[in-house]
Amino acid sequence: MANVPGFVRGFDVRTGKELWRFNTIPQAGEPFVDTWERDSWKFTGNAGVWAPFSADDALGYVYLGVEAPTGDLYGGHRLGDNVYSSSLVCLDVRTGKVVWHFQQIHHDIWDYDNTTAPMLIDVNRNGRTVPAVALLTKQAFTYVFDRVTGEPLWPIEERPVPASDVPGERAAKTQPFPIRPPAFDRQGVTLDDLADFTPAIRARAVEAVRGYRLGAMYQPPSLAAAPDGTKGTIILPGVQGGAQWEHGAADPESGLIYVGSATQPSLVALEKSKDSDMDYVAVAGAALPTIDGLPIVKPPYGRITAIDLKSGEIAWQVPNGDTPPAIRDHPLLKGVTLPRTGSRSRAGLLATRTLLFAGEGWGGQPFFRALDKATGATVWETAIPAVQTGPPVTYLHQGRQYVAFTAGDQERGIPARVIAFALPATTPGR
Repeated sequence: MANVPGFVRGFDVRTGKELWRFNTIPQAGEPFVDTWERDSWKFTGNAGVWAPFSADDALGYVYLGVEAPTGDLYGGHRLGDNVYSSSLVCLDVRTGKVVWHFQQIHHDIWDYDNTTAPMLIDVNRNGRTVPAVALLTKQAFTYVFDRVTGEPLWPIEERPVPASDVPGERAAKTQPFPIRPPAFDRQGVTLDDLADFTPAIRARAVEAVRGYRLGAMYQPPSLAAAPDGTKGTIILPGVQGGAQWEHGAADPESGLIYVGSATQPSLVALEKSKDSDMDYVAVAGAALPTIDGLPIVKPPYGRITAIDLKSGEIAWQVPNGDTPPAIRDHPLLKGVTLPRTGSRSRAGLLATRTLLFAGEGWGGQPFFRALDKATGATVWETAIPAVQTGPPVTYLHQGRQYVAFTAGDQERGIPARVIAFALPATTPGR
């Protein structure tokens, strides 16, 4: 419950003098302090900005993706909407004053904090160029705004969401749902989302989730020993997202943005705290059920999505890689014709003028690919010594174009390294 509250400071780079401070948890007398009921602004922590900032030099604005407050899955000590937590905030870099803000999660109790850098991209809308900012989120939404005014490019609806029955908790009555673009990964868990490679696997998946709460997105965390006999809530996206720190890639020429995401549920189960200042905390080691190690949900387990910001539609979507050996060779799947499942990982992406480069990312397989950025088709791939651990960059050196990224594998004892590829030296002008 109690922790260090987040804040952002602006400095004069020439003198080092502090120019301003912006409190992401409002303090006494500041706007929105009333959204932290019972004076919870005095002791609640976090709500920092740990994702990279994005700045528009011409406007003199900086865009911040603010994280969730303490605690991640229980907010009984901080009732209210808790502005500016889990919000996109635009500040004037000269004064630190809020130009506009938008809260993606009211009273966040899912750890759906912002983990990606806001993406600045100009979008052609009805023959007019709109300076936009797009935020890719853990809950698999893409929120798109005019970065000058904060007006959404498409309507965002406040829709009713389920209430919480955890003692002391009061979930927000509504959450904001963008009309466009569509979600880039699965949201919510029902029996229809469970693995069904074979009838036997389907039956085991149904049995595996028996006793847990399922439902649409924003189903609140619940008690591990609830009065109704349930043992917690399975949420999708899970607390790791959807999108995560790998961010995405933008193509200013086509108006497409690209995102790697994982279809990875989480079990959120709470118990009475024994040794903290929180009334309820997450059950340590609460494990999501599996089917002898197989994921309980249908594939793809990871995907790469291209989103067209001109139309607000998904241009294409492909699995992130082939079917991993742990799935392909699983005894329960012997003789089963499998779809391309992709890895349970988030691709690190780089958009160039002609291609989209993609590694499978942490938890994926050690491959690096070049995709046709208009269709998602693989045009080149190669094995690499370890899995990609950082998004690619490209640079020109002595007339040759390079693509480089970091890779490593702690589980296999492969140390971190930088891997680089280059076009042939004989290729002119590339």
